[in-house]
Amino acid sequence: MSNLTLKTVTRTQGNNAPLKDGMVTPKTFAFAFEEVDPLIAAFRRMVRGGEFDICEMAITTYICAKAYGKPMTAIPVFIVRAFHHGAILVNTKAGIRTPKDLEGKKVGVNRGYTVTTGVWARGVLQQEFGVDLGKITWVLSGDEHVAEYVPPANVVPIEKGKTIAEMLAAGELAGAIGVEIDHPDVRLLIPDALEAGLCALATRGHYPINHLVVIKDELIAKYPGLATDTFNAFAESKCVYLDRLKNGQIAKPTAVDKLHRRVTEIIGDPLPYGIDANRKMLEELIGHARTQAIITKSVTPDDLFAAETRQLSG
Repeated sequence: MSNLTLKTVTRTQGNNAPLKDGMVTPKTFAFAFEEVDPLIAAFRRMVRGGEFDICEMAITTYICAKAYGKPMTAIPVFIVRAFHHGAILVNTKAGIRTPKDLEGKKVGVNRGYTVTTGVWARGVLQQEFGVDLGKITWVLSGDEHVAEYVPPANVVPIEKGKTIAEMLAAGELAGAIGVEIDHPDVRLLIPDALEAGLCALATRGHYPINHLVVIKDELIAKYPGLATDTFNAFAESKCVYLDRLKNGQIAKPTAVDKLHRRVTEIIGDPLPYGIDANRKMLEELIGHARTQAIITKSVTPDDLFAAETRQLSG
């Protein structure tokens, strides 16, 4: 097994950089990193064709894929986290004074309905502001990574030849999730969105998970210990990054690095790995996936992860 080389996709970022540059290596195999830009293309290629051995993946894409029996299983390595209060934009001329005013309106969603940012943002609308998600028509700019998935009846495709940003600016959509636009008639629905997210973290532990890591089922079955070794390598890499972050050794901190520093002030480790440390958020996301009809049957956090990694932390 020492000669095993596994085709792997993960975007270079602070917590993964020590893996990508070879400073941290697994004990029983070697990573063969492949760059995919944009990263979301790798999610689709993994879900639809199983093109990689190990792959970073959006968590709700994975939850949906797992529900449809795709032959991959995650390890509890949560490599990307973010707050989504700032993902929701509205047209100032659409009469949206509070989030509840979105009810009865059309709201765009960048790409598919199962996109993780959309799921978390809709969760914010429902949990924090009491918005009835079923009373909104969700307009999608793209299709789903999991081709078999069929969204609810109040989810519709965008009109041919139009874009979410253009429709939002024109007032054809009252709001939109996950788009970037600079227009005088468009603003954030939730002011001071970052501070709102950090407040949600401090008051109720709300710290959304965006991406995790999946491994082909055939490899997990063939090589006992592979999932554990992969987990440990990612965890060791993260520790190197956090030491650098803590000691001011990052020459040009990114926005993500700065966010991690803010989160560190509230909860310590800004990237906890393992099921137990993240059980509350995993249960919350599974609840959103059920409420939003991403999945139709209940699962537990443990159901989603390789058996040998369920007790690991890092």
